[in-house]
Amino acid sequence: MNHKVTICGVDTGSLPKLGREETRRLLELSKAGDEAARERLAMGNVRLVLSLVQRFRNRNNSDDLFQVGMVGLMKAVENFDTRFNVAFSTYAVPMIIGEIKRFLKDSSGIKVSRSMRDIAYKALHAKEILEGERGRVPTETEIAAEIDIPLKEVVCALDAVSEPVYLQDNVFGDSDDGLSLEDRIGDDKNTADNWNDNICLKEAIRELPDRERNVIKLRYFLGKTQTEISRETGISQAQVSRLEKSALAKIKNKF
Repeated sequence: MNHKVTICGVDTGSLPKLGREETRRLLELSKAGDEAARERLAMGNVRLVLSLVQRFRNRNNSDDLFQVGMVGLMKAVENFDTRFNVAFSTYAVPMIIGEIKRFLKDSSGIKVSRSMRDIAYKALHAKEILEGERGRVPTETEIAAEIDIPLKEVVCALDAVSEPVYLQDNVFGDSDDGLSLEDRIGDDKNTADNWNDNICLKEAIRELPDRERNVIKLRYFLGKTQTEISRETGISQAQVSRLEKSALAKIKNKF
């Protein structure tokens, strides 16, 4: 029976299933330039891509991640050596995940300077060497000493290139019933809604024009009256009132 399950617009029930020997045969044909074999290999491994995309479903648009995952799959098809004594899926999984992670990193709003990336790569390389030599994971202090770079810079660089953690990420359990990060850090006062509202509020204030942002800061964070703000900034009280109303409207719209 064909059970239709649609993920990322793909009817998984219509996808072919390939055994290990069939996969190896198609890989050899694909290497020889057989486009039909290449296409069948791609379709036969779509389920694998979809299963990996589900790990990142809270990070980005699933359709975009599926397309990126397929790019990783095709790279695996092109680079896999049939002389390897491993299943194709064993080789393809890290290729697909790597492609998705690169996409998420490149599309992230977090930008890391070249100098900081260089320090991070030196630190990661030193970590591998020290771990091999000592049989244990080295401390950040040991890594900093190995590459002769101040500890503070090493810590900042490693933090900068690490994968962002999202509030909706599961930290306990893999299913939808798992415990997310926002569940762990929340309490009666700091609930998930409060965390999200605070983040949204900071973003909304940061996007205000300079004068409106200054009025909001003086009015709501420093507790000054409109009259006091007028005297401090040299603008009329009526103008302070207009700036405040305009800023509040923009913040409300942001929410």
